[in-house]
Amino acid sequence: MAAPRPLDPRRLDVAAFAALGGELSGEIAAAAMPRLASATLPPEDGSPRPDVKWRGTGERLPLVGAGVQPSLLLFAATDVTLECQRCLGPMHVALRAERRIFFVDGEDAAAALDAETEDDVLALTPALDLPALVEDELLLALPLVPRHDVCPEPLPRAFRDDKEQLAKLGPFKRPSRRVKKAEEPAAEVKQPA
Repeated sequence: MAAPRPLDPRRLDVAAFAALGGELSGEIAAAAMPRLASATLPPEDGSPRPDVKWRGTGERLPLVGAGVQPSLLLFAATDVTLECQRCLGPMHVALRAERRIFFVDGEDAAAALDAETEDDVLALTPALDLPALVEDELLLALPLVPRHDVCPEPLPRAFRDDKEQLAKLGPFKRPSRRVKKAEEPAAEVKQPA
């Protein structure tokens, strides 16, 4: 009997991995995730971005409406720097993603089951790129509007309540109290017939 070939995370046979109840884990250099790097800021101190730690566990589990199917429990973690949308300063975020994904035969079946169930369902492929899936999940875990709970610096005031600032507003500072009279209609001039 031939020895089992090592599992390659870049070309993972999910069906075989799930049937084995396999587990893979490791670290991926942040430089190998260009989409995540472009969605985040570099560290303030100029140090390299932290590596991404990940783990994938395969199982065959029941999926509502599809019977027992291969599944992958994926966990990934790293630290990223984002721009706070309130103060525009850098903020550090411990980014974590954990998701169970089921795999079924065919794109149509995957789309139908994904729409019908709460579980995530993808089409089964003969060679899944697990690091790309890890990057996808981390991108989905990014906050939509990153902001500090309490910004480290007080926010600048846009306008102060002083006469100088109000004078800059000019006519926009308050509605005019003058009411224009409606123009009276012009008198009709009768032409002789």
